[in-house]
Amino acid sequence: MQIICKNCGHIFSGQFCNNCGQSAATHKLNLHFIWHDIQHGLLHFDKGILYTAKKLFTKPGKSIREFIEGKRVKHFKPISLVIILATLYGVLRHLFHFSVLDKKVVSEIQGVEYESLNEWISHHYYWIILLSIPMFSLASFIVFRKQGYNFIEHIVLNTYMASQRLILRIVIFPITKYYTESDYNKLFVDILMLMDILLIFWTYITFFNNLSKIKAFLYSIYSYVLFLAIFFILLLLSVLIFDIHVG
Repeated sequence: MQIICKNCGHIFSGQFCNNCGQSAATHKLNLHFIWHDIQHGLLHFDKGILYTAKKLFTKPGKSIREFIEGKRVKHFKPISLVIILATLYGVLRHLFHFSVLDKKVVSEIQGVEYESLNEWISHHYYWIILLSIPMFSLASFIVFRKQGYNFIEHIVLNTYMASQRLILRIVIFPITKYYTESDYNKLFVDILMLMDILLIFWTYITFFNNLSKIKAFLYSIYSYVLFLAIFFILLLLSVLIFDIHVG
């Protein structure tokens, strides 16, 4: 049956206009339409996040590899996901006043107050996460360059991995709040860092499945060390530039 598109006037057949993409079925604006819109928007949104979150903790490497190779319908988009999660985690830090900073280390830095630094990080958390992704990606791109993935694909890989770590932090935030305010602060911070590193290694090993597990593990260590080197070099340059500017 031929249908005239109510959006662009194009004549087509099927469920969607092949000129502008509008659905052939345009529901009347009523309560049913509002309910359908809520279901399609909020519920589809939630299902996409829940599906992606599940895959990131059951088959992380495989699911990210499938997304890169084109299997994308069920997955929530990587950049949107990491922004939502980083913003949520930053809000939780702000509302519940918890931190994963080592209080003793921060207190030894001249002119830096623990609470002020934590509050600044909470307000800028998603920018911190977003800025770390290109550094992780550059490191993994250099180390795993022979695996055939371009830099943007490494960006996608490391964006999903950042979301993976954020999901873990959000889920355990009540535990984090409890332990970071206890005498076990430093131990808990170290455990969190170790968990992050293990997630990174696990995902790299399962993503780069053309490599042996031992080789992928060794490359993962190399990639993480290279990330730290890139991070500290950029941090040093930022400090030097800031000092020059102040002077």
